[in-house]
Formats: sequence, structure tokens, C-alpha cells
Amino acid sequence: MATDNVYVLFFLLAFLCIQLIKPNVCDGALTSGCIPAERSALLEFKRGLKDPTNRLSSWVGEDCCKWEGVTCSNHTGHVVKLDLHSPHPFSDDTLGGELRPSLLGLKNLKYLDLSMNNFGGINIPEFMGSFHQLQYLNLAGAGLGGVLPHQLGNLSNLQHLDLSNDLVHGTEFSIGDALWISHLSSLKHLNLGNVKFQNGTHWLEALNMLPSIVEIYLYSCEIPSVPLSLPHVNFTSLSVIDLAYNFINSTMPSWLSNISGLEHLDLSYNNLQGNIPPTFGNLASLEELYLDNNPLQGGIPTSFKNLCKLKNLILTAINISQDLLELDEIFSGCIKMSLESLYLYQTNIRGQLPEWLFQLRKLKALYLGSNLISGSIPVSLGQLASLQELSLAQNQLEGIMSEAHLGNLTELKYVSISDNQIGGHVPNLLHLNDLEDLDLSSNYFEGPLPYFPAGLGFLDLSNNSFSGIISLGIIMNMSNLIELSFSKTI
Repeated sequence: MATDNVYVLFFLLAFLCIQLIKPNVCDGALTSGCIPAERSALLEFKRGLKDPTNRLSSWVGEDCCKWEGVTCSNHTGHVVKLDLHSPHPFSDDTLGGELRPSLLGLKNLKYLDLSMNNFGGINIPEFMGSFHQLQYLNLAGAGLGGVLPHQLGNLSNLQHLDLSNDLVHGTEFSIGDALWISHLSSLKHLNLGNVKFQNGTHWLEALNMLPSIVEIYLYSCEIPSVPLSLPHVNFTSLSVIDLAYNFINSTMPSWLSNISGLEHLDLSYNNLQGNIPPTFGNLASLEELYLDNNPLQGGIPTSFKNLCKLKNLILTAINISQDLLELDEIFSGCIKMSLESLYLYQTNIRGQLPEWLFQLRKLKALYLGSNLISGSIPVSLGQLASLQELSLAQNQLEGIMSEAHLGNLTELKYVSISDNQIGGHVPNLLHLNDLEDLDLSSNYFEGPLPYFPAGLGFLDLSNNSFSGIISLGIIMNMSNLIELSFSKTI
């Protein structure tokens, strides 16, 4: 009987350990109130801060675990998270001042976010590299500056590092030799956007040594060049690489085609030359490809037909110089089952609008403006029922546009067919309830003005040949109207 009582007490205690909020019943850990030494560390850190709107007014009393931005472990009572990011960036509701090393008293800190504050251009202190348990560090847009300290390379448990700079505060980060990044062996997410890379930073070699890296954002870093090849590509986990808005002046690096798991590749706004590599068609996981605003040429590789997961293909302002009919083999492949955005704006494409275009049934955005496209707009346009944005502006299109063209396109928000030779009456558009921006300027439209959807915010009808009186009711019906142009219309 005594043994039975022991079992009953044992199971009762186990039940209490699971159910009670305070786990110190089970393991003796402190969970009511924070650890005094850590409370002192936080208060000393606060004394170095400037807090013009008194955001940290809750930092009083004994229990620092209840203070704004402070999170403690339920099991140990240690402070594990400090989130002091500004909820209203670029306003007076930001923290400033100095970053005192008393913060090192939080030896179990795993998460630190000081982003979107304004620390007046002070350097990231070297002691930031001493938080050995830290897994998340976000200092983005915090008004910090100077050279990134190599001591950050000591954060071997770090998984997320965001040091991107918004430049609004007039401060600037730079990075010298980047080999310290290679020591961040647990890193998965890296954002160094707007950090200025000096010559000889060895950034690619450093990144290629990270075994777990998933996302790399190096936009607007003034990177002048990228090695065209690598002895060995270790990016086995990489899914995102963003090198947009740099000074890269070369042909396309061959190693990019060897990142088999790549989902997002942004190389826009560089000086990349030569052809788009056919080997990009081997990137079976690719969902987004941005090559716009580079002096690339030579057309779209036929291998792109195999990009069965590609959603966004952005090729604006590169020299494709192909007839649209020549692209039939590409866009009749499995790419047509996934594509949602196609940007061929200002690419020197020519010819008539082909039927393959209207088989892209998931298409939401189609930009074909500033090209040499001729002929009429096929009624097949109405098959693109998911279309939200359409630009055919600045081409050589002619004929008329009727309700049959737009009847099924009920999700349209933006339409521009300006600077063409389209005539006839403007079709009834009242069923386009989501339409916000409509540009029909510089065409041959004629006849009386129809009523337009009530949600329109921008309407440009200038340089047409409409006739009759502009009814006040037409204008009053557009209750959201912000901008309206009738110049040289009637």
C-alpha cells in the first residue's frame, strides 16, 4: 500500500510539472522576476540611451521580464530576447545615444534587435561580437556607421544577421576584408544591403564557406566585380541571392548556374554584358529572375522553357531583339504553367502579339511597352483572366479595343496603352471594379466619353479625338480620382 502511495505522489508531481506555469516546481529554476544582475545590466544600458518619447517608461520595478522589449526564458529566468526596434522609423520615436557594454551582462541573450533607430553615426561596438549565444542580430537602419567590426565573426551561433543601411540618417557602413563572415558557421540569413564593399573584400570566398547560408542580400554595395568562376560551389542550401544595384562589370558568372536550389536571383541594375547563359535553364527551383537594366543581349535562351517554377521574369531594358513569334518554343514549355509576371519593357522585341502569350493563364503582370510591336490587339487578350497590370504603351499597335478584349479581365488594376494608334470608341469598362490607373493617351480614340469605373485614381485621356461635352457626371462618378488629364482631347 505504501508503494502505491509513492507512485500516486510521483505521478501527481509529474502532472504539476507539466501543468504549472512556473517550472521551478520541477527544476528549481527562477521564473518569477528577472535575475538581479541582468536587471542592473539593462538599467545601465538604458542610462546610455536617448529616449525622447519615453518608449522605455515601463523599465521600472523589480521584474525586468515584464519590461517592454524584454523577454525571459520560462525555464531559467535569463533574458534571452531584447527587441527595441523602432515601431515608427524616421520619426522622433526612435532611440539614440550610446550602446554601453553593460549589455554583455545578458550572457544568455539569443535575440537582439535595435533596428530603425537613430544612433547618430556611431560605430557598431566591438563588444557585439561577444554575445556567444546570439542567434539573431538586427541593426538595420539604426543610424550606425563606420567599418563593420571583424569581431562579429565570433558569433558562431548566429543564424540571422541584418546590417542593411537605409541611408536616411546620412550614415554609412563599409566592410574591409570580409573573411570574418566565413566564421559565422550557423548563418542562414545575411543582409548587407547598402554596406559599401572596399576592394579586396573576399566576400564571395567568405560566403562560399558558409555551410548553412540560405539568403544573401548584397544590393547597392558598390561591388565592382564578381569572380566569374569558383573552384568549388558550396552553396548547397542557398535559395536567395540579391546583387542588384552594384557596379558589376563583366559577363555572367558561370558559378550561378551551379546553385541547384536557387529560387530568387536578382542581378538587376548592373553592367553585366554578353548573353543570358543557357545554363540558367537548369535552375529547376528558380521562381524569380531579375536581369533588368543590364547591357545583355542575344535573346532569351530556349532552355528557359524548362523553368517550371518560374513566377517572375524581369528582363526590362535589355537588348532581346527578337520577334515575339520566335519565343513560341520557350513560352509553350512548362514555364507557361507558373509564370505570373513577364516584363519585356524596352527590349527591342517586335512583331505582332502572338497566341502563346495568351496561354499564360496565371499571368498577373504583363509589361511589353516601349517596343516595336505592331498589328492589332487580339481578342485572345481576354483569356488572361488573372491579369492585374497591363502595359502595351509606346508601340505601333492599331485597330480598336472592344469589350471583348477586356470583358474577362475583372482583376485589372493598371492599364496603359498610350502612344499607339488605337482608335474607335472607348469600350465599356464599368465592370472593372478594381481599376485604379488607366492611360489611353496619345491614340486615335473618338466619340463621346463613357463612364469610367468609380475606383479610378489616375486617368489620362490626353491627345485623342473625343467629341461632345464632358459630362460632370462622368467625373463625379470617379470618387477616388486624384489625377485627370484631358489636354488636347476634344
